[in-house]
Amino acid sequence: MTLLFLSLTLRLPAAGRGEVWRGLNYKHMKSNSIISIKPLGFMWPVSNPFLFCAHHLDLYPAGNDEMGPEKSLLRGRDIGQDFTIKDGWRMYHGSTIPGFPAHPHRGFETVTIVRAGLVDHADSHGQAGRYGNGDVQWMTAGAGLQHSEMFPLLNKEGENPAELFQVWLNLPKANKFVKPHFKMLWSEDIPLVKIKDENGKLVEVNVIAGSLNNTTALFPAPDSWAAVPENEVAIWTIKMEAGAKWTIPAASELANRTLYFHQGTSITVDGNEIPSGHAIQLKADQELIIENGNSDGYFLLLQGKPINEPVVQYGPFVMNTNAEIQQAMNDYQRTEFGGWPWSRRDQVHPNEKGRFARHADGTEEIR
Repeated sequence: MTLLFLSLTLRLPAAGRGEVWRGLNYKHMKSNSIISIKPLGFMWPVSNPFLFCAHHLDLYPAGNDEMGPEKSLLRGRDIGQDFTIKDGWRMYHGSTIPGFPAHPHRGFETVTIVRAGLVDHADSHGQAGRYGNGDVQWMTAGAGLQHSEMFPLLNKEGENPAELFQVWLNLPKANKFVKPHFKMLWSEDIPLVKIKDENGKLVEVNVIAGSLNNTTALFPAPDSWAAVPENEVAIWTIKMEAGAKWTIPAASELANRTLYFHQGTSITVDGNEIPSGHAIQLKADQELIIENGNSDGYFLLLQGKPINEPVVQYGPFVMNTNAEIQQAMNDYQRTEFGGWPWSRRDQVHPNEKGRFARHADGTEEIR
C-alpha cells in the first residue's frame, strides 16, 4: 500500500519560541513589542504549539454536475498536485473536485476556519459533514484516522469563492494516542466581540479559542492543548474598520503570539508602518496598540504556551521520536486507521445537502 502524504514541505518549530523567525528582522524597525516580521506566502510561519498554518484563497468558477470546474478548465494543470494559482484558483490534490482526497493523520489537531465557501468532510470512522461561511471544524487526529476535505462547487450559475485557514495544533505526548474526535463550531455560535474605539470605529473579533474581554470561546475538542485554560491558547479572526484603533491585551511572558495581517492597506504598531501581507511575531506579555490604515483590515491571531517536548514530523504524522514516526507508518500500512468506508476517496455530499455534521455515535447536527 502506498502512503498518501501532503506534498507540502512543513517547517516545524522546536520547543522554544521564535525559531522560524531567525534573520527576518524588519528593516529599520524599532519596537519593544515586536520580535520579528515576515512576509506571508501560502504557508504561514508559526510558533510552538502550532505546527502549520495555510491560507487558501480561491476564486472558483461555476460548478458542473459533479460539483467541480468544467473539465475544459483543467487543461494545463498538474492534476493531483495543483498548488499553483491559475485563473485565480487551484485544484490541490483533487482531480474532479478541488480539495484533499482521503489522507491520514496522527498526533496533532487540525482547526479549519472557513471564511467563505464550503468544505465536505468524510473520515475513516464514518463521520461526515458540510460546513463553511464562518464555521470552524476542530479535529483531533490523535491515534490516527483518514479524512478527506473537498471543496464542492455548488453554484452552477456563477463563481464559487472559497477562503479558509487550516491551522495545525500540536498534541502533547500524553495525548498523542487519544481517540480521534471532531467537533463543529458553527458560525452562529462562535462568540463575536464588538469593540468601538474612542472615535466610534468598530473592531470585531471572532473568539474561536481563548477569551477576550470576559468572553470565552466555545469548548474545543476535549483532548486539545487548548482545552486547558492555563495553556493560553487563543485563535481569533479580527476585522478592523478603516481608521480603527485597538489594543490587544497582554497574556503571559511564556506564551507565543503571532498576528497575521492578510488583507487591508497598512497598520501602525509602535510607530512602525507595516503593509498587509505580513506575519508579526509579538511579545505576548505586552499590550499592543494597533492603528489600522485607510481600508478595512483583516487578521488572524494565534497564541499559546509552547509544548516543551521534541517534535518529529513526517508528512501527516507528528510525534515525539523517529521510532514513533516509523510506528505510525507501520500502523497505517497495517490498519489504514480504520479503512475507508466511502465509495470515493474525494467524497462529497449531495448538492442539495445543507450544513451538517454526523458523528461516530450516529448523532447528527443540522444547520
